[in-house]
Amino acid sequence: MTKALELPLHMRRNGLNPVEELARARDSEGVVRVQTPFGVPAYVICRHEDVRQVLADPARFSSALTPFPGSGQMDADESATMRAGQLIGFDPPEHTRLRRMLTPEFTVRRMRRLEPRITEIVQTALDDLERAGKPADLVEHFALPVPSLVICELLGVPHADRAEFHERSVRLLDTSLPMERRVAAQREDRAYMAGLVARAQADPGEDMLGMLVREHGHDLSTDELIGIAGLLLLAGHETTSNMLGLGTLALLCHPDQLAMIRDDPAQVEPAVEELLRWLSIVQALPPRTTTTDVEIAGHAIPAGSLVICSFPAANRDPAFVDDPEILDITRGAAGHVAFGHGVHHCLGAPLARMEMRIAFPALLRRFPGLALADPYEQADFRVFSLVYGVHTLRVTW
Repeated sequence: MTKALELPLHMRRNGLNPVEELARARDSEGVVRVQTPFGVPAYVICRHEDVRQVLADPARFSSALTPFPGSGQMDADESATMRAGQLIGFDPPEHTRLRRMLTPEFTVRRMRRLEPRITEIVQTALDDLERAGKPADLVEHFALPVPSLVICELLGVPHADRAEFHERSVRLLDTSLPMERRVAAQREDRAYMAGLVARAQADPGEDMLGMLVREHGHDLSTDELIGIAGLLLLAGHETTSNMLGLGTLALLCHPDQLAMIRDDPAQVEPAVEELLRWLSIVQALPPRTTTTDVEIAGHAIPAGSLVICSFPAANRDPAFVDDPEILDITRGAAGHVAFGHGVHHCLGAPLARMEMRIAFPALLRRFPGLALADPYEQADFRVFSLVYGVHTLRVTW
């Protein structure tokens, strides 16, 4: 058996597409039992309607009851410390308490105030890409630095540290690594964030971490502040950077649609939504644990079972959109679950959408002759990562 086949079904890809076995599981059974990378069984939910049902029902599908990754290598106190502030690991009302402190910072109106600065960051990255000379790695010079700098400025994280925290995040998300190395990355990440929180507590700035200290310091413990900051930093640069890299690869494979985004501003917004649907870079949210016996797609799932919602399968469900395997940027794909659904719908979705709406057309207009420097078959996909993408993407123009 090859290493790739050791991946659980919901993480298997064939380049830009989920494997055919996942589509067959969705279209036949709807639910499939798998072995997770952590060595425990789980039920993968494949259909769009069923995924939305699970994500909208934290009472029956609990995040709080699911063991924290790596918790088996920690004592109870350390495990509780690592979970503190991690919104995705809680159910209402605790989740609600944490999220309501952050929600005002991620409204569409608040994000629009960042648009001029994001535009500057994108242009600076494009200048760097051009200076690098062709061929150049789009990930290194564009896809990674743009969201990295945005989230660093938003949170108050020194941008000089970005190579360090990116290396840790890659280890955190790489399921091919031994759990010991991933747990070590968790501990290193927490120690780093603890230093940032301590500085913010001593002298809160105008960034989001300073705001949390000033406005909610009496409501949030230090461990919660560390957890919130760590989660936002990880999610804020890993997801959008992989969408920019993988999205560019997808568009270079569909030159007619690339041209529409480059030449017609009205196509950009629906294109972002379709790319989110079609690529579904987040393989799944952390598993939920059933609090009672449930039935999904005719399958009985016992209480205490792990349930994983497959976003790639759900977003390509023919019951959700027509011709789901076709990338069609004109459709917009409203209702996709690339950002999740329900109480855990991605808090940073307005920011991610804005970054992509600015970055994609700016890239394509600066380099109208943008092309792959290597054959598509040589693309360096992040096969084992919980957030799918490409490690590198060499382009020319």
